[in-house]
Parts: sequence; structure tokens; C-alpha cells
Amino acid sequence: TNCLTTVWRLFKNLSDDQQRYEKQLIFEHPAFPRLCQQLLQNSRRMTRGDLVFSLHAVVNLGVPQNTLLVQTLVRVCQERLNQLDNRCLSVLATTISGMDKDKNVSALQAGLQLLVEQRIPSVRDIFILQNLMKCMGKDAPVFLKKKLEMAVLKEIDHLTFPNALRVFLALVAMNYCSNPVLNACSKKIQENVQDATFRQLILILEACYTLQYRNIKLFSALAEYVNSTACLWNKRQIMLFLSVFETLGFQPRELMGSFAEKVTEDPEFLNLKNLLVILRVYSRLNYVPRGQKHLFFETLDSCLNKYLPQITSTELLKAVYSLCILGYLPHRALDELLQKESKGELILSDDLYREQKEVMLHCVKTCMELDSPSFTKPAFVLTENFSSSVTFNLTKAQKALIELLGDEDMFRQNVQLPYKYRIDFEIRMDSDRKKVLPVAATDVHADSSVQRLAFLFVPMSAFCVGTTQPQGKLAMKMRHLNKLGYHVILVPNKKFQEMTNENAVEFLKGKIYSEDAFCFSEDNN
Repeated sequence: TNCLTTVWRLFKNLSDDQQRYEKQLIFEHPAFPRLCQQLLQNSRRMTRGDLVFSLHAVVNLGVPQNTLLVQTLVRVCQERLNQLDNRCLSVLATTISGMDKDKNVSALQAGLQLLVEQRIPSVRDIFILQNLMKCMGKDAPVFLKKKLEMAVLKEIDHLTFPNALRVFLALVAMNYCSNPVLNACSKKIQENVQDATFRQLILILEACYTLQYRNIKLFSALAEYVNSTACLWNKRQIMLFLSVFETLGFQPRELMGSFAEKVTEDPEFLNLKNLLVILRVYSRLNYVPRGQKHLFFETLDSCLNKYLPQITSTELLKAVYSLCILGYLPHRALDELLQKESKGELILSDDLYREQKEVMLHCVKTCMELDSPSFTKPAFVLTENFSSSVTFNLTKAQKALIELLGDEDMFRQNVQLPYKYRIDFEIRMDSDRKKVLPVAATDVHADSSVQRLAFLFVPMSAFCVGTTQPQGKLAMKMRHLNKLGYHVILVPNKKFQEMTNENAVEFLKGKIYSEDAFCFSEDNN
């Protein structure tokens, strides 16, 4: 056992290439078959610790699972399962979590799961607990996940930074989001963020995404740390941080601002892959650096132009789409894109992503028209009622507006606009924004003094996490509605639904009659 575990400890610290070479040398060594034979003969006389550590070593060294040696060790572990202490259970659980589920392994895992359930109250070591959590996996019954969660919470005061990281990842392995445990781990990680490696920081953020766990304090602390130590990271690493933040929908403003400066100062590092990542991140999170907006756009446009001869149609569409969302029209790239469309090279009939590409292309063409400097606000916008009824989640808003305005004729619902835009409710007011006007009366003739209000009830996912900052597509819609003559009022639908009926009426009253509610600057920062 000592020989095998020593070989494994040396082996696991090697690179992948070294491991392949050393594994061949180990398996071809004349002493290795004798060692395995001795292990096989003595398996039933070994101590419990030697038994589980031997199985752990041979499995991780790559001895095939269908060999007599591995199958015998698995069966002996099953026979002596009740004799194993908590530490041995932890090692055994780790070992079988990486094995294929054949008949013997499945039987051992089932027995192990029953034993873990009985032993949980006696386990006081968080390291062992997180190991058991990780190895029980996502298929463990919910009641067992709950028991493990409660056991960790009992020992949470003894949580260390390394164990906080392990518990985070163990919850991912169980596919179980425990907010109390995650909150405690997050606090410990924030306190010791300077001790985390690059890989650990990425794993934490990826775990948050997998578990759909949104902790603004944690995200802000990690973003602030990365930004304050930016000199320690290369550009590729910072881009990876930004990319993970983008998947979370979190906008790290300072980090994005400082990285934008790096882009404008030294754009040479932007290969095509990096360029596409930056465009995707900044457009979705709706961020343009204050004070150097035009320089930033021109830098990205110049880089994109450089890659036009080699870029694929799909990549070109994604790049142009991202810039258009931010309100910038890359003219050369647009010309190239439209040429590819006219030749039928952009969207093929059998394209798996045909529908998605058509939506993106429509968005690009809408931006070309509405964001063009030559576009002027129309005196009259042709609209139609998309439907006479509202969706269930807008019923509350409809009732509140009727109570507030006195009549259903004072507003329109489900209004369809040009360019395939739709608004939930439209209200019209006089030029002083003091009085709501009947919709029918203002439909008779165009009147530039009439103020049009567009209410959009949007999910929280349309905002950057923890803020009311709209993400890219919503910000673009607001910008375009503004161009069409509407004052846009955003309402976070989840918060609105949580209001009492009385508060909902007061909330809408404040939005309708407050000048501040109408403000929308095209500078999204």
C-alpha cells in the first residue's frame, strides 16, 4: 500500500504528457505485476485504511476497472463497508465517484450511500463532509443532500478558506443550491480573496453560474480584487474573468473600464477570437467606457476590418450585431455582411441556427435605419393592438392602470410597433405631462405636443445582476423606442408583482407623472 500510494502521489503532480510516459514505464516495470499480485492475494487481510488507499491508488494510476485486481478490491470494500471509519468512507467515496458504474461499483455505491446517511450526524470534519457531498453526486436523493447541508451548517463556524472553496464545488457536484452554506462560503472567500489562484477564482464564478447563485457582494469583491491586481494578470486571464462575469449577467464596471483602456492602448493582442469575446461581453453587459466611447468603437472597428478577409459569415454577423447593439455602425463590416446576404452565403436553408441568425440580421438592419445620423423622429408612428388581452403576469398592471386612470380607453395594451417592437402599455399625455389623454382622441391626427409613454414590464434577467442597468438588447430597444418618439418606462416585473394593489397604483402614478421616470440617455453609462 505504501509503495502504491507513494507512486500515486508522485504521479499525480506530473503534467499530462509526463503522466502518459510514466504510466507506460510503471505498467512495463517487471515489479509492478508482482506488486499487483501480492495486493490481490492479501486484499482480505489488509487493514481498512490500506484497503481503501490501495483501491484509490490503483484506480487513479489507470489500472483497468475490469481487471481481477480492481473488481476484487471493490468486492472486499463492499464486504467490509461497516468497518470503515469516516476518513476511509471519504477516500472510498472519492475513488468510486471516478469509476464506471458496473455491477460491483453500483452495489458498493448503494451501500455507501446508506452508510453515509447513518454516519452523517457523527461527522464533524468539513473536509470529509464536502468529500462525501461531492461523491454522492447529483443523483443522491434530496433528503440526503439536505442532511449533508445541515451537517455542514453545524460546522460552519470552523470553515476555512480552502474548505469554503471545496464546499462550493461539492455543491456543484450535488447540483444542490444551499443559500445558507453558499453565503457562509462566500463570506470566507471574500475575506481571503487574495489567497485564491486564478483557477480558483474562475471555478467560484462558474460554480455560481451552475447553481444559479447570485451574490452581488461576492461578485463585486472578486471583480474589485482582479481590477486592483490587474498587473498580476495577463490580458487573456482578464478576458476570461470578463467572459465568466458576462455569463452571470454581472457588470464589473471598473474592470471593464480599465480593460477597455488596455484595448485602445494596445489593440495588437486582439486576435479574431479575442475580438469576438470582447464584443460579446461589452454588448451584452451594455458597457462603453465613459470619455473614450468613440476611440473604443474605432479601435474595435479597425480590428474587425483587419479580419474581414478571413472571417466566417457567422462570426461577421455576431461581430456586427454586437457593435449595433451598442449603437455603433461599422460601415465596412456592414457592407461585407450585406454582400454575403445578397449572395445567399449568410443564412443557408439547412442552417441549424437559421432562426437565431434571422433575428440578429433583423436587429442589424433595424439599427442601420434607426441609429443612422440621418434618421429623424417621425411625426406619427403606425401602431396596432397586438392583442386585446394581456398575459397573466400583466393583469395586475392592467387593473392598476384602470384604477389610476379611470377608464380602459386611457391606455393601449400589447401595442405592436414598426421594426417588430412591442410595448406592454402605451399612455399619452399633454405637453406639460400633467394630464393623461384618451388614446382615441390623439389617434385622429398627429400632434407633436403629445407625449407618448411606453411601459415595458421586464424580467430581472433583462438587467445586469443587482442593478436596474438594462442589458444590451433591452438598452437597444429603449434607444430605438426613444428614436420613435416614446418615453420609455422600465418596470421590473418581479418587484411589481410583489407589491400590494395599493402600492402598485401609487408606483405607476409616480412613474407616469414624474419627469425623472422619462429620462433615458443614449450614453448608457
